Parts: sequence; structure tokens; C-alpha cells
Amino acid sequence: MPLITTLANASARGYGGLLVTAGAANSYESIATVTVGSGGSSSVTFSSIPSTYTHLQIRAISKDSRIFANTAFSMRFNSDTGSNYSNHGITGDGTSASAYGGANETEIGLGNSSGGTNANIFGVQIVDILDYTNTNKYTTVRTLGGHDQNGSGILGLFSGNWRNTAAVTSITIIPLAANIKEYSQFALYGIKGV
Repeated sequence: MPLITTLANASARGYGGLLVTAGAANSYESIATVTVGSGGSSSVTFSSIPSTYTHLQIRAISKDSRIFANTAFSMRFNSDTGSNYSNHGITGDGTSASAYGGANETEIGLGNSSGGTNANIFGVQIVDILDYTNTNKYTTVRTLGGHDQNGSGILGLFSGNWRNTAAVTSITIIPLAANIKEYSQFALYGIKGV
């Protein structure tokens, strides 16, 4: 089964505790999709996000122009560039594993992806943004993402939070240190769950 289908199905079945049934009518609703055009882009923004869902999910097929095989994307909520984000992650490349954590960051990790040296290889990320309208707690995010390089590559599990109790109304996705490559696609979904 293709990686993107596997990740999407795992999330729909309740990966990580999300209480949504696979195939349930109206569980996921498309809010917006952005496909990066010719010349690339420095960022992608979803704005005016409706408050009518329980959770949000981003499904991404991504690549940036950074001259490395592995790279990563990040995101910010409501244009907040302050040191209000925390990140945690564990990654593996088939040979070794590593873990990291950080507090007081200026963005939250969106997960591993493919860099500019990988011709025609894109990364995949599934990002759950939980309880995004709940103003009684911080917004929590979890991600599964990575890419294959014909037998090598990287896969990671990530989590983090935005230390702000405001409802999320916009999301800006930014590459690590380069432009988002043409044909990268970011799809935002609203999840109706309990």
C-alpha cells in the first residue's frame, strides 16, 4: 500500500488517539488545497480557517530547494513569530535513530521532507492539529512524516505545542532555509469528531 494512503488511513482509524472512524460520513472535509507553482514559494498560508471543526489535519507532499537530501518544514499559527512553540521528535533512517526536543522555539515542526538534491523525490507529512478552537488550553500538534530515497531516507514522529490559548485561524508553512519547490502540495482538512 502506498505510504500516503497508509498514513491517511492510520490517521482516520484513530492514530495517536484521534477518535474518528475510518470511512465515517463527513469525518473529513476539505477546507483548502495549495499546489506550489512555477518558481516555488517562500511559504504557504491557510487563512480564515473556519471554527466549525473539532480538529484540523494537513496532508502534504513536499520538497524544498535546500541543497541537502533531508530537510524539514515548520509552521506558525496566527502569524505568531514569538518564542511560543515547543517541539519534540524521533527520527530514523534505517540505520540509526535520534531524538530531540526544544522549548521557546519560533515555529513548530511539520516533519521531515526531501531536499533539493533528491531529483523527483517528495516527502509526505500527515499533521494533526488538535482542538484548534479550544481557548482553555494550548494547541497541540502531532506529525508523521518522511521520505524514501530508493532504499534510504528518513521517517519521523513529531509532537509539539503552541503556547497560546487563542483559536487557530491561520497556518503558515515555511521551509527550513530555502524555497518550497514547485508541485509541492498542502491540503487542509477539517475533522468532525468527538
